[in-house]
Amino acid sequence: MSGDVPAPLSRAALGSVPGTLGRIALEREADYRDNTFVPVQASGPSFTAALARPGLRVIAEVKRASPSQGAIAELDPAETARSYETAGAAALSVLTEPRHFGGEAGHLQQVSAAVDIPLLRKDFTVHPQQLSEAAALGASAVLLIVAVLGEHTAAYLQLAGQLGLDALVEVHSDPELDIALDSGAQLIGINNRDLTTLQIDLQTAPRLGKRARAAGYRGLLVAESGYRSADELHGVTDFADAVLIGTSLAGSGDPGAALRELLTGLNG
Repeated sequence: MSGDVPAPLSRAALGSVPGTLGRIALEREADYRDNTFVPVQASGPSFTAALARPGLRVIAEVKRASPSQGAIAELDPAETARSYETAGAAALSVLTEPRHFGGEAGHLQQVSAAVDIPLLRKDFTVHPQQLSEAAALGASAVLLIVAVLGEHTAAYLQLAGQLGLDALVEVHSDPELDIALDSGAQLIGINNRDLTTLQIDLQTAPRLGKRARAAGYRGLLVAESGYRSADELHGVTDFADAVLIGTSLAGSGDPGAALRELLTGLNG
């Protein structure tokens, strides 16, 4: 592997990240502080290619809990993943953050063994070893949150590419979108949820998505958070290539059936 490996984010740097997001980022910094970066090459199917196919693609999420909802459902990761794959998910998102989302690294490994579609490791990246860990556990992509990484976004994006990982570079505001565009990201996620306050505004993704397109962005856009029905998704196709859906599917009682119903409504 060539190129410089970005330094882990320090507590001082993360201390400026406000609210719930800042608290979780600091917890993950403590979790990985003593880790040493050991490069591992990803070998899973292409996350980007799965989202680039025609039509609005759905990334379905294996999600047990969240800071805003608390406990959602005590899902079996592998069983849930298989049900999503059968229902028509283009890719899966797997939470590995333990304290607030009920996830763990082992869930990603279990899901990787259970399905053949690409996986996103959804966590709060603050250390380069988290990227190698994602590759080793079977992920095809990692989440890079601009509100956490800031000026380090491009360096972490470059490292992901060197490891054979795609990266979903997540934004919520105009300044964050500018950083993502400048980083060269080919896959940008626009989160309707403000991770500092946990409030949702379904106008965020359309506004920022259309701004990115107007600026000439030709990469893939993913709308994230707050979607519960096919009716809410019809306008998303005006700017986005894919949508990430977690809580409404995970808390439905039958995630696979809920996804199938949503896709039927979207494509009907």
